[in-house]
Amino acid sequence: MSGETVAAQEAVPIGRLIRSARQRRGLTQYQLADELVLVSGNESLGRGEVSRWERGKRVPGPYWQQHLSRVLGVPPDELRAAARATKQWRQRQ
Repeated sequence: MSGETVAAQEAVPIGRLIRSARQRRGLTQYQLADELVLVSGNESLGRGEVSRWERGKRVPGPYWQQHLSRVLGVPPDELRAAARATKQWRQRQ
């Protein structure tokens, strides 16, 4: 296995990572969505999308990952690894 695959297998699912980082920061899903809108300047995001990310129904793309990293204080590499792990898990289901 490549190092990237091993890292993705060891990573937590991105939904769990987002939820735990959000809760550590004391934010609600609404507040996280508002913060992401502020830093991105993109008003298309709402609490529903944050909820879908946290439940593993969707995986935020690189655009939102960069903003999640800034707002939640999670290193970009950790978010990318979690996204890969989630996508790999979905493929195996």
